[in-house]
Amino acid sequence: MYNDFNHLPSGPYNMFARYISPNPRTTINPVPRFPAIHYTAFLSPFSCVIGDVHIHENVYVAPSATLRADEGTPFSIGSNSNIQDGAILHGLANETLQVGDRRYSIYIGNNVSIAHAAIIHGPCYIGDDTFVSFKSIVFNAVVGRGSYISMDAVVTNGVHLAPHRFVPPGAHIDTQAKADSLSSVPKDSEEFAQEVIRVNNEFPPSYHFLFGTHRCSCGVTYNQDRLIK
Repeated sequence: MYNDFNHLPSGPYNMFARYISPNPRTTINPVPRFPAIHYTAFLSPFSCVIGDVHIHENVYVAPSATLRADEGTPFSIGSNSNIQDGAILHGLANETLQVGDRRYSIYIGNNVSIAHAAIIHGPCYIGDDTFVSFKSIVFNAVVGRGSYISMDAVVTNGVHLAPHRFVPPGAHIDTQAKADSLSSVPKDSEEFAQEVIRVNNEFPPSYHFLFGTHRCSCGVTYNQDRLIK
């Protein structure tokens, strides 16, 4: 168990513990790759980050969030995004999407909120400024920037959402026809998403201050050479 507080014992009852690890060697991914985490990001106690996961500036990862690139890989989490409590990121082996000059299992843009207990399963692309609400699922999909996926909704089956689309609560968007019929994000939902980003952007520096760290509290004592400078 990684622990960046040298004076505290590591173990199952240590409130500062989180699990950060390279992926295990398997026939799917024979080369272990360690997460690359920007020093301004904050990973909460009890969070889990495994494998080739790139976490960029001022990202907040909440308690019990799991980012597991041990099968589908790699993942990228853009600047000022937040992965909230109980969210799960995982991907299918050898299933990726092209973003720029690289392929990703999961690509999450900048200023994205992945809310409590949401599931993001690769292959998946989430554009900038998108809000993915509570207990929703995005799997095998491309979500355009500024979209809003409401609570308990499912977006899947290879669909592409145009930018600024609103997925209603509980909706199943599993055909392109359904995706194309979606309306624009209502003003109140857009404002709510912006407020969530604003609040969560305050968390990384504030938690660093609270925990007495000025760098990533994700095992920097052990893995400083692996952080993005």
